[in-house]
Formats: sequence, C-alpha cells, structure tokens
Amino acid sequence: APPSAPPNLFKRGRGPLRKFRGVTRLLLTKIPFFKEIIVSSFTCGSCAWSNTEIQSVGRIQEQGVRYTLAATARQDMNREVVKTDCATARIPELDFEIPAFSQKGALTTIEGIIDRAVAGLEQDQPVRRAADKDVAGKIDEFIGKLKQLKEVDSSFTFIIDDPSGNSFVENPRAPQKDDALVVTHYRRTAQQDAMLGLEVLRLGGEGVLKSEDLRNEVLQFNTNCPECNAPANTNMKLVQIPHFKEVIIMATNCEACGHRTNEVKSGGAIEPLGTRITLRVTDPSDMTRDLLKSETCSVEIPELEFELGMGALGGKFTTLEGLLKDIRNLIVKNPFTLGDSSTPSRVEKLQEFGRKVYQIMEGHMEAHFILDDPAGNSYLQNVYAPEEDPQLKVEHYERTFAQNEDLGLNDMRTEGYETGLTSER
Repeated sequence: APPSAPPNLFKRGRGPLRKFRGVTRLLLTKIPFFKEIIVSSFTCGSCAWSNTEIQSVGRIQEQGVRYTLAATARQDMNREVVKTDCATARIPELDFEIPAFSQKGALTTIEGIIDRAVAGLEQDQPVRRAADKDVAGKIDEFIGKLKQLKEVDSSFTFIIDDPSGNSFVENPRAPQKDDALVVTHYRRTAQQDAMLGLEVLRLGGEGVLKSEDLRNEVLQFNTNCPECNAPANTNMKLVQIPHFKEVIIMATNCEACGHRTNEVKSGGAIEPLGTRITLRVTDPSDMTRDLLKSETCSVEIPELEFELGMGALGGKFTTLEGLLKDIRNLIVKNPFTLGDSSTPSRVEKLQEFGRKVYQIMEGHMEAHFILDDPAGNSYLQNVYAPEEDPQLKVEHYERTFAQNEDLGLNDMRTEGYETGLTSER
C-alpha cells in the first residue's frame, strides 16, 4: 500500500476486529515536463476506499517553481495539477495553506486538491465536536468556505510553490500564454536545499582552482543519469564565446542507457542592464546562428503568440534551429494533451503550432525571434561581427523592481556592509 495508507484496512463490526486487504497498482511513466514519476493507486474491494498518489523518481530541478493562478471561472477548477510531496499549496484569501510534506504527491485537479483538504478537515470533526464544540464550529465554517470556492462565485488565488521544481499547473491555452497563470522560477535558499536533502558545496580555502586553470582543464564529477539513474560522469568546461563572455558548459553522457544532456551556466556576474535581442528570421541560414540562452532568459515569437518563461528548458548553448526543435518538442509532446484525456481541438491547436515552427525552420515563414534576459547573460550570434547585423537588434534596458526581485537583487547588499553592521551595534 502507499505510505499514506496502512497496508491493511481495519473495520469493526459486531464481532472481533476484522481485517481486509486491498490492491496497490504501480505505474512508472515518463512525463516530459517532470522526467519520470511513479503513479500508485490503492483500492480496497471491501469498503471501496481508494487513493492515488505520485512519487517523483527524476532529479530535483536546478530551480524551484511557483505557479500563481487567478481563478475566475468554474472551468479553472478542472485544470490538471501535479503536486509533489515537497510542494506547498496556498489560498491567500482564506489564509489557507497545505504545508510541504503534509500530503503525498498527487496527479489531480484544483478541485481535487480542495476536496482532499476538505476530507482531511472533516475526518476528525466528530471527535472535535465531543471535545470542543467551538473549535469544531469554526472548522465547519471554514470547510463551508472551501466548498464555496469550487463554485467560483468570486475570484481567488491558488498558489503552488515547489522548491524541487517538479510541480505543474495546466495551461489550457497552450502554446499561447495564459494571462491568468503566472509561472515564476527561483533559486532555492539554503533552508530549502536542506529540506530537500541537498548538500551545499562551498568553494573556499586551499585547493581552489584559479580561472586560468579552469580554461585549460575539463573537470569531471560523479552524478546519476536523469533517465535511468545509473552512475554517470558529468564533464564541465569553461569556454570563452567570441564577442561575448565566458560560460560554463556541463555535459553528461550515460554509458548505461546512452542518454546525453548538456547545460550552460553563465560564467560571469549579472549585468547592470537587462538585454533584449530581436532577430528577424528571413532565411534558412539564420537557423545556424549560435545561441546562448541562460536560465533567466525568456523566449518570444510574436507571430505564433508564443512566450516561453524564464527557467524553462534551462540554460542552453546551441543553434537557433536546435532551440526551436526543443520548443517544438516541449509543446507538441505536452503530456496533458496526449492520450484519452486530450480533446481534438487542443491536439489540433498544438499540431498547428508544430507545423508553423517547422515552416519557420525551413524558411517558408518569416518571424521575429526575441530573447529577453534581465540578467544580460544571453547571446545570439552576429554573423556580420564586428559590423552591425541588419537583421539583429540588441537593446539594453533598466530592470524593473519585479525583475530584480526574481534575480534576488533587491535584498543584496555589496557596499558598506561592515559599516552597516557597526552602526547597528
């Protein structure tokens, strides 16, 4: 049986305590957004009690994720949700929160999460009414408010905050942007790393390699394959991109299953200004341009009404064609639009999006490709360098307060630190 339910269910009748056994079914499935998960379903044939849970068997993502949904219609209750064990669910209007690790992971809907919370609160109400009627009455009142939320008579905010980055809230308008849903990727704090059981590696003291040594050396460290979890090696190299800056390229090759992956990290600091790069794609030769997309960079294609938020797909050093292929696979292979649960209209919409992306790659459709990086660490090759590229426009802009907040800059203090401590004493 799953961990949240005892393997044996007990029922007391007129005779002695009777014990019934149920059946647990396990399914290992791969979801492109969340790597691999185990779906467990428990059913008791005697009392008809059932329970469904998920457990993530993939790796913890590089960044945490926060989904903020402004629910305004009854249809929002049907949005599918993947909630992991370490995710926190909140409804600020009711000052209601489901803490991390208080429930097992679930593949459900927003209505299902509310129903699950209601069932948990109602479970011990008979005991509370006997012990303290006032407390039981207040909980009954709160349960009524939760049930009323499902009718969406007034708008409310639903938030899923997952430090592991493995939770998800459905966007029914995909691949277009959902104005009601805000997806924010963030860096975990030390407390969140400790909660997830991650070791925090700190470089310092003796034995730290200098930057000159890193340029001429490929570092290697042990890790596990994100696909089959077999032991693998990750190679790391510091590379200088012409007319740009240094980046760190990390590549993993699994000898067990043959899976390969690469990731790019910025080797420099956050730039004083954000960067917005706009390329007018008019020829198939544009697909061969080198491209560096950092973790903080968002991608936009106005002609397709498409926007990919920062943090999605991670950091990449590839070509324009390679990034468009990754975007196409990410959208077309969306697990919530495949199988029996998909609708013909939604499938057709995503297939049409895939065809248009293919037309752009083949040069049959002109489009604008926009990289917007508040940290200023993204790059798109200028084939006319050092001269100006007539098809390429690079703009630098002042970051907003919200962008600085996402990058963790608003609370960062690097000047007068010691003086500030002295004055406070």
